[in-house]
Parts: sequence; C-alpha cells; structure tokens
Amino acid sequence: MIENGDLLFVGASNENLSGAIDRVTQTNSSTNFDHVALLEVIDDSIFVLHANTRNGSVREPLNSFLSHDSISQKQYAVYRLKPAYQAAIPAALVEAKKWLGLPYNFTYILNDESLYCSDLIERIFRADQIFTLEPMTFLDPATQKTDTFWANYYFKMNLEVPEGLPGCNPNGLAASDKLEFVAQWKNL
Repeated sequence: MIENGDLLFVGASNENLSGAIDRVTQTNSSTNFDHVALLEVIDDSIFVLHANTRNGSVREPLNSFLSHDSISQKQYAVYRLKPAYQAAIPAALVEAKKWLGLPYNFTYILNDESLYCSDLIERIFRADQIFTLEPMTFLDPATQKTDTFWANYYFKMNLEVPEGLPGCNPNGLAASDKLEFVAQWKNL
C-alpha cells in the first residue's frame, strides 16, 4: 500500500495548535489535517521525514512516529503524487535529508534556519514545482477576524500576525491537484 515518496497527513483535533491550524486552513471537509510528512520505503522499512515541534526536522521509523503521544489517537491519510509527477520523488528524498536537524519554526514565517512540517514538504519538491506558496491566513472563517488563538500566539512572541505572508499548510498541500488520495486509517 505505502510507496516511496508518499505523503502522510495527520488528522487535526479541534483544540490547541492543531485546531487553530485546521480552523484557518481547512479547504474542504475531506482535508482536515494539521501535519504532513514524507514517507521513505527502504526494503521492509518505512521512515517518516518531517518537521515536528519536539525535535525539528527528523527522519524516524514509522512505528516510532505513530507511537508519539501527541498523535497516537489520530487519523492518517496517505496521498501519492500522480504518475506525471512521480519523477520528482528521488530528488525530493535527497533534498529532504539536507534539511534534517533544523529546529522547528514556531513563527511559521519562512526562513532558512528553521522549518515547519508543510514548509519542509514544499521545499523538497520546490525544484519540480509540485506545490506553491500561498498568502497565509490566520482569519477565523466564521468572523473574518484574526482567530483568537493566533492573535494570542503571536502576541506572546511579540510578533505581528503574519497575515498574507507566503507560506503553506497541510490542508493546502492535500488539496493539490498533483496528488491523489490512497488510503486512510485511525491509530487506536
């Protein structure tokens, strides 16, 4: 089922950072994600390359990834590049390994010293233009005002909310017309 270069999306919860990400980025009812990772298959082993809040940009076995407390009760979806874009995978895997070891980007403002999950994925496929950066939004769709979580989040960092700056998010990547849905499951 899982193939080298597949993307693993993690379902969002309704609260905290996960809920805040999903609230302002959800593109439709089928894209309800707060994390994305690249899967690497080597023989019988599956590795997850991703940027997380605990360790920054890492490569870890799938079983280890699935056992983390913060995602152990989540839903997962696997998406695959459509055949016309599959040739981008080998270079993306090489590129991903160049970014390993960087800390997590808690500001979500693009830079070359830290990464957030979808930033890593967009960057590693950038040479093949698989994904595009879009103006970020932190507006609550119901009120069209800055989401309360994000207003407080950036206030605590003494930063302006980066509304409109270029960026990406898991829901936006999952909605790409260059991907196709493969499977989903819930980790119990």
